[in-house]
Amino acid sequence: MDKFVIEGNGPLNGEIAASGAKNAALPILCAALLSDAPLTVTNVPDLWDVGTTGKLLGQMGVSVSRPDAHTRVLDARGITTCVAPYELVRTMRASILVLGPLVAARGEAHVSLPGGCAIGARPVNLHLMGLEAMGAEIKLEGGFVHAKAKKLKGARIVFDTVTVTGTENLMMAAVLAEGETVLENAAREPEVVDLARCLRAMGAKLSGEGTTTIHVQGVAKLHAAEHRVLPDRIETGTYLAAAAATRGRVLIRDTDPGLLDAVLVKLQQAGAIIRTGTDFIELDMQGQRPKAVNIHTMAHPGFPTDMQAQMMAMNCVAEGTGTIRETIFENRFMHANELLRLGADIRVEGNTAIITGKERLQAAPIMATDLRASASLVIAALAADGETLIDRIYHMDRGYEGIEQKFRALGAQIKRVEKLLP
Repeated sequence: MDKFVIEGNGPLNGEIAASGAKNAALPILCAALLSDAPLTVTNVPDLWDVGTTGKLLGQMGVSVSRPDAHTRVLDARGITTCVAPYELVRTMRASILVLGPLVAARGEAHVSLPGGCAIGARPVNLHLMGLEAMGAEIKLEGGFVHAKAKKLKGARIVFDTVTVTGTENLMMAAVLAEGETVLENAAREPEVVDLARCLRAMGAKLSGEGTTTIHVQGVAKLHAAEHRVLPDRIETGTYLAAAAATRGRVLIRDTDPGLLDAVLVKLQQAGAIIRTGTDFIELDMQGQRPKAVNIHTMAHPGFPTDMQAQMMAMNCVAEGTGTIRETIFENRFMHANELLRLGADIRVEGNTAIITGKERLQAAPIMATDLRASASLVIAALAADGETLIDRIYHMDRGYEGIEQKFRALGAQIKRVEKLLP
C-alpha cells in the first residue's frame, strides 16, 4: 500500500494549475446515460473515482473513449444493461448518480445501495422519494434499488434536507420527464450549476440552478454536446490552506475565485494577502504565522465541509485558538486524532473542535481516514519538524490529481513509497 514521506522544510512557494472538479465531473459523466448521442467532456481530472465511473458506465455498454488524459467521449447508444453492481458501487458512493438517468432514459435501473461512509451516513431516501413522486416504482431487494417507470412525470419535489447528489440525480431524471418538475430546497453548490450547464448544452430546458428552486421542463430527447468541467474549488482551497499553514506564497492558475468566497474570507482573517483575477488566486503570508480562525460549515454558499479538515490543520500551527463547528456530516473529525499524533492541541466536543495553535508540529507516523482528512494530514506534515509517514494515501488518489507533483512544484519535500523505507 502506497505511503507518503514528507519532510517539513519551510514555506511553500510557487505556481500550479488547478484541475477539473471531481464532484462536478462524476455527475456530468453519468449524464451521458440520458442521450443516444455522444457527450464530450473536457477538463476531466485524472482520478481514481473518474476511472471507477468510467468502468461502471463501460460495463453497462457505454462507449468511453479517452482522446487525452483530461477528455472523455461517452456514447450510450449501445447500452446493454441497467445494472450498477455492488463491486463498483461500494468503492464510490457517487455511483448512485446513474439511478436517475437510467430510469429517465431506459425506463429501469438496478443500482446497488452504496452502504456506509467513513464520514457519516448519507442516505439515498430523498433520491428514491423524488423518483416515486415522478411516478417510478421503487423496490429495495437484496441490497439493490430496483426502479421502473414507463415514463417519468413532472412533479413538485421538496427536499427535507439539502442534498447535492439528490438534487443532481432528480435534476437529471427530470430533463426527460413529461411536463415540469420543480425541485424545492435544492442544493446550490457550483457543481450542481455545472451539471445544469452541461444538461442545457445537451438540449435540456431548466432554470434556477444556483438557487434553492430549480425548474425543469422535460424534453423528448437530448443531443450531442461538449462541456468543460469547472475548476476544482476544494483542490484550490487545499493548496491555499497549505500555503497559509507553511507561511508561504502560492499562485493557483486555471481556477475561479468566485467559487471560493467563504474560504478566501477565512484565509484573509488568518492574515493572508489575497490577490485574484478572472482565473487565478494568489495567497501570500509574507512569512508570517497564520492567525487562528473560527469556522462553521454550511451548505453552499456557506463554508464548505470539504475544506474543514484542511483549515483545522492550518489552525494547528496558527497563533491563538480557533473553533470549528461541523454541521454537515457527523463523524467528520477523525483526522483530529491523527493530528494529535503530530503534537496538535485539539479538543473535540460533539460537533465542535477547539484548536490552540502551536509554533510547530512534530513528525510522527499517521494514517489517512478519508479523502479530505488525507489532505489535512499532508498540510500538517508540511508544517511539522522531521519526517512524517502518511499511510493509506489511496484516499488522496480519489480526489487530488498528481498531488505529490503539485506540492513538489511548490517546493515541498514529498515522495510516494510502496513500503516503509529502511
